[in-house]
This record gives sequence, C-alpha cells and structure tokens, in this order.
Amino acid sequence: MTAETSQTLDRGLRVLKLLADTDHGLTVTELSHKLGVNRTVVYRLLATLEQHALVRRDLGGRARVGLGVLGLGRQVHPLVREAAMPALRSLAEDIGATAHLTLVDGAEALAVAVVEPTWTDYHVAYRAGFRHPLERGAAGKAILSARQQVLPAEEDGEWPGYALTHGELEAGACGAAAPLLGVTGVEGSVGVVMLAEVVPERVGERVMDAAREVAEALR
Repeated sequence: MTAETSQTLDRGLRVLKLLADTDHGLTVTELSHKLGVNRTVVYRLLATLEQHALVRRDLGGRARVGLGVLGLGRQVHPLVREAAMPALRSLAEDIGATAHLTLVDGAEALAVAVVEPTWTDYHVAYRAGFRHPLERGAAGKAILSARQQVLPAEEDGEWPGYALTHGELEAGACGAAAPLLGVTGVEGSVGVVMLAEVVPERVGERVMDAAREVAEALR
C-alpha cells in the first residue's frame, strides 16, 4: 500500500475478488484468514458492501457476490464496444462480411458490437444483443477453446487459433472467430459471419489479427 491508496477500499475490493472466485461463498472466519485481518474488520467490510448490494449473506452466514455487481458489469459493455469498433470496422470492410465482438454472459455468448460491411450487395444480418449457447457458433466455440489452453494466453506471438462453424446458428451461414486473450476480466471473441459454403482460407488469419487488435486496445 502507498500513501495515495485507501487500505479500506483495497480490502473491500479484495473481498469481492475472493467471493467472485468461489461458487459456495465464504464465511467471515474464512475471509478473515484470507485477508489477514480480524473478524470485526470483515464484518464492517461486508456490511458496507451489502448496503450497495455488492455482497449478500445467506441464512448460513456465508457471503456471496450480490446482484449489484450486475449493474456495474453492464457498464463494461459500452467501454469494450467502443474500444473494439475500429478493429471490427476494418475487419468487416476487408473481408466483406459482418464482424462482431462477443462476450460471455453466464452460459451464453452475447454479441455486444456488430459492424456490417458497406460495399457488399448482401451480408448476414447479425444484431448486437443476439445470444446463443457457448457450445454453438464460432464465437462461443472460440471462447471455449481458449478456456482449454494450458499454456499462457500468448507465447512468442502465437495464438491458439480460431474456430470455424457452418449452419449452426443460421442455415447457409458460416462463421470464423478467434478468442480475446490476455485481457483481465474480459472473456470473449472476435469473428465474422458470412453466407458461404466454406470460410475462405485468409479469413481465419484476419480474424485472429482483429482479435489481437481488440485485445491490445483493452489492455
């Protein structure tokens, strides 16, 4: 801690991070041990966080992340969308296909930004707000593939590749997507969707380049 930082705020944020990392919640005693502070301090931190709906306690006394974090999380989408737009526009114009940024929302993939090409006679209509299971579609499968990587997110400039699908979300449409890597707190992918039988070979590399650009913009 430095003179410019708040110890209380730091502890409160650490509480939220600890609770976010568990599915079963934590007791006051467990939080006290993990934070290295006495139980009275933990009680005060939890009471303050509860007032803002950032923490809730069940009947057994275990603390969990509260619904108030959802409101904070919704504000992240516009920031991520704004950072991604230049790369998405370039990708859409270069490939001549609809480009999108997709983020994880629970067990679903949520399109938060979409850019359509300006010069094509036709393209796939794909709207921001569109949801689908992570197990279907290139966007979700790219995210799942990144979760399975055991190596660092990026090593020697190499990325884990991209996902290809055909007809999984819309008949006659195929997609390519690459995961966002190395961005703390953001899990998602960048991809394109097009009307074609197969994805042209160069599209995969171009999608990975766009994912890298977006990731760098968010760091």
